Amino acid sequence: MTARLSVELIPRDAETLLRDAGQIRAHFPLADTLNVPSLMRFPMQGWDAVPLLQPVVPRVVPHIRAIDIDPDGPLPGADVPGLTEILVVRGDPPADLSRRTFPNSSESVIRRYRREAPHLTVYAAFDPWRHAPWREMEAVARKKEAGAAGFFTQPVFDMRMLDLCMGWLAGETVFWGISPVIGPKSRSYWETTNHVVFPHGFDLTLEANIAFAVRAIRAVRAAGGHVYLMPLRVNLPAYLGPIQQALG
Repeated sequence: MTARLSVELIPRDAETLLRDAGQIRAHFPLADTLNVPSLMRFPMQGWDAVPLLQPVVPRVVPHIRAIDIDPDGPLPGADVPGLTEILVVRGDPPADLSRRTFPNSSESVIRRYRREAPHLTVYAAFDPWRHAPWREMEAVARKKEAGAAGFFTQPVFDMRMLDLCMGWLAGETVFWGISPVIGPKSRSYWETTNHVVFPHGFDLTLEANIAFAVRAIRAVRAAGGHVYLMPLRVNLPAYLGPIQQALG
């Protein structure tokens, strides 16, 4: 299987989304896929972005939050023309308690997509920071049994962690997450929100993050895996352009 490169774009609004997608096409043509989260704070959801983005980068993977799926309602994205892949994540409970959610597991929603929308390839989430490793691998087994064809990981930030996780997920179809961490505020976000443990002496410069992305992409490619880049709070050309140049 040819290694794929995706870039995650936040769907703040249509204008910003199209601008960012255009920058990716111009500065990072190695990207053959865009993945788009569904975030409660924005009205546009991942599947809404598919028709906008496909003329720019044809392969789009919207994220589906399991807790948003009404068991008696339609499946988001199931009828979107040209959509072939989705990522199901459980989703965090909303801060606004007036927003309705449903007690679905990722597995139950994956099963429903496989049953009602079998034309879609369904990916699931892998998070090395969330649980003890054995618990996360139990979750991997449950998601595979439910019908997940592969996984998108939470970002990893050093080669040792990447190597370890690649061993755990050997033989699976995986998009390995890489995200730049520029400055102490960015580091604090990952430590507080996702419980990331950074290696001693982690370098918070843009240059070091670009160098790590290049090393990680080469390692994943050599192993036959895929990568998605999550360029949070960073200038897209400044981050993606040097990666493109290094990888050719």
